[in-house]
Amino acid sequence: MFDKIKELNKFKQAQSKIKKQMEEISATREKDGIKIVVRGDKKIQKIEVDGEDQKELKDLINDTFSDVDKKLQKQMRGQLQDLGLPDF
Repeated sequence: MFDKIKELNKFKQAQSKIKKQMEEISATREKDGIKIVVRGDKKIQKIEVDGEDQKELKDLINDTFSDVDKKLQKQMRGQLQDLGLPDF
């Protein structure tokens, strides 16, 4: 039992480390006065249009991605339970 708990903790630590590494990677693209910076965890870090920061647009897009992630997690949990697998 304790081995499984240790294993789960190691998994969660590795997952956290990978998430942190993904947040540190980014890509920037510019076209026709629009600049966007996206992190490795698929979060938009910055949107600029003609040099002006578009924080509200960035937040709206990131919030929408979060909503989709929550729906996917809920669906995956149900499928894992249907298969008799543990929910992480």
